[in-house]
Amino acid sequence: MKQIGVAMSGGVDSTAAALLLKEQYQVSGFLMDIGQPGFDEQVDQVQKITDSLTIELSVVDLKERFEDLVVDYFINSYGNGRTPNPCMICNRDIKCGLFLDQVLSTGADFMATGHYVRCLQVEGEMGLFKGADQHKDQSYFLARLNSKQLAKMRFPLGAMTKEETYGFVESHGFTDFRGKESQDICFLKDTRIADFLRNRLKDLMEEGPIVTADGNQIGIHNGLHRYTVGQRRGLGLPDKSPWYVCRLDPVKNRLIVGKSGDLFTRKLEAISLNWLITSPPEVGDRFDVKIRYTHQGSEAAIAAIDENSIQLHFDESQRAVTPGQFVVLYDGDRGVCSAEIN
Repeated sequence: MKQIGVAMSGGVDSTAAALLLKEQYQVSGFLMDIGQPGFDEQVDQVQKITDSLTIELSVVDLKERFEDLVVDYFINSYGNGRTPNPCMICNRDIKCGLFLDQVLSTGADFMATGHYVRCLQVEGEMGLFKGADQHKDQSYFLARLNSKQLAKMRFPLGAMTKEETYGFVESHGFTDFRGKESQDICFLKDTRIADFLRNRLKDLMEEGPIVTADGNQIGIHNGLHRYTVGQRRGLGLPDKSPWYVCRLDPVKNRLIVGKSGDLFTRKLEAISLNWLITSPPEVGDRFDVKIRYTHQGSEAAIAAIDENSIQLHFDESQRAVTPGQFVVLYDGDRGVCSAEIN
């Protein structure tokens, strides 16, 4: 029987993954230590689950590398006036990178997670596909992975809905998971982003001008780290119609604002392309495109493309296209490419 290591978090999804895989593999549990608040309590929770499943648990210390690869990226993005997505980087470099390597080094053939995605062979290559539950699909968050990583991953919940997952674990005696969803940025826990950055980006804490697109100053901001594209609250700019953040200018410490209509665009440029197919598309090819995880997706055509960047033209205007966030292209349910919005 082949061996598989399951990335355990103490939540319902990784517990369900381990339960399902016990029918097919020799299962071991693994837990990442990335220095997140409340880790000791998490260890206790995961240990109780693995004891109930009669599988071994190993803790992998990745605190220093997580700080270097994810936290520094998070901080530097804000320092450059961009809005980061640390989960995308963590999944690529830590969870499905260094953590995966550690799991495989123990003799495991594969590593599994509780992500709601599907990984399928298509014409000899491993493809990333949306999960069956459209409300829980997490393919967006794994769109920075490469084919070698995907080949060593297993996603047993890809064909299930969240409700089916709850029902499955409850049928095995795990009845206390409902209402305990994990948070987005694990290393922050209850800390606000502004508070986390306070001692890390002192230059970004300085007040500066709020200006319109034509350079007219209409206010003072309290530090660029407090703002992101599309934000309305916290600007202190009373007017007949609301003002919104349109762009951050860290070089001049300026916050550029505009009205609601100024947030919409049909064009997008992105860099750092990660192809999930072997034959990249051409100018004019059309895809369903997500500009953030919560985005429903919108049709767009490739307007220009080279080795390092891509330009998209949407059929309909998109609101608050945000530098630093990631765009993901889909062909139906299959992930095609991810890139960082510029």
